[in-house]
Amino acid sequence: MLSGRKHLARNASGALGDLGTLIPLGLGVVGLAGLAPVPVLLGFAVFYIATGLYYRLPVPVQPMKAVAALLLTTQVSSQSLVASGALIGGILLLLGLTGWINGAARLIPRSVLSGLQLGLGLMLAHMSFALMATSLPLGVVTLALLGITLKLCPHWPAALIGLMVSVALGTFLGAPGLTLPEAGPAVSLLPELPGIEDWQQGLSTLVLPQLALTLSNAIVLTALVVGDYFGEQSHRVTPARLSVSTGLANLFLVPLGAVPMCHGAGGVAAHHRFGARTGMAPVLLGSGLLLIAFMPGGLAMLAAIPMAGLGALLFVAAAELGVSRRLWTAKPSCWPVIAITAAVTVWADPFFGLLAGAAAEKVRTAWLRRREIA
Repeated sequence: MLSGRKHLARNASGALGDLGTLIPLGLGVVGLAGLAPVPVLLGFAVFYIATGLYYRLPVPVQPMKAVAALLLTTQVSSQSLVASGALIGGILLLLGLTGWINGAARLIPRSVLSGLQLGLGLMLAHMSFALMATSLPLGVVTLALLGITLKLCPHWPAALIGLMVSVALGTFLGAPGLTLPEAGPAVSLLPELPGIEDWQQGLSTLVLPQLALTLSNAIVLTALVVGDYFGEQSHRVTPARLSVSTGLANLFLVPLGAVPMCHGAGGVAAHHRFGARTGMAPVLLGSGLLLIAFMPGGLAMLAAIPMAGLGALLFVAAAELGVSRRLWTAKPSCWPVIAITAAVTVWADPFFGLLAGAAAEKVRTAWLRRREIA
């Protein structure tokens, strides 16, 4: 058993493990899409604290990746963003409260889920390389330090150590961090409710591209990965409950200026790999985000973290997610299914990877039956 101080340090380190996703995507839209930073931070803070208190495990909170990417590349009004949050929230709440999402999750073969994990791990690794390329020496040094600490000193707070060294080295090298605007209002109240065009834009531009990714990665795969790590402790973390918590967060927080948020399998891997073992980790991170949102100069602290250092954190999380125990123990006949699912996930998105994997699993099952008959 770890002492109270070491337990706190490891959970604090694990809380920081998913910053490689949270900061570049979640706060990247603040700088490039012109959103008010304080409401965005408060949205993540409230959802993280509520998640930690309810699930009592290191279940992550992340920006919805497809929505974040589209906000960075397309013109979307604030009313359309609110409409998308309400639509996604309502759909997920319905799926969770009715239990339909649990039935759908049971239909997905394990070989396909392994392929989705591998594909998502490869996607996160690609993103991590892009971040580390902003200052390659810093990224390589931070990644090596993380690897050595995790291997030789597993009880040390690797993420805390890596971030501190990254900030110090980044200051010396002049490595770029995230560009954030000045703090805006604490709560963003809309001057008008979304109109018909806003609902249409929110549905077609943001909701439909995001929904498949949320259902596959943020709900079904998240529940599976939490179960892998925590066994019977994970009884609360079901697809239905993840769907409900995601739905409620988007319905109530996006209208106040937050960005659409979800859970995520990669975040589970990141928090666990860097030491998080209880709901203390999400609560600590949420509390830290609250402090940063209201503290003078708090946003500057986030901007001081080099992007290359965040990329190193993200790469460790990508490897933890993609190279799972389930992947190594898969039957040889499942390998083609896993490879097809992962390849299509990387090439297109997890929804099409899911469809391709399901089709490949059907072919595999039929082939095995024919061999048995022969």
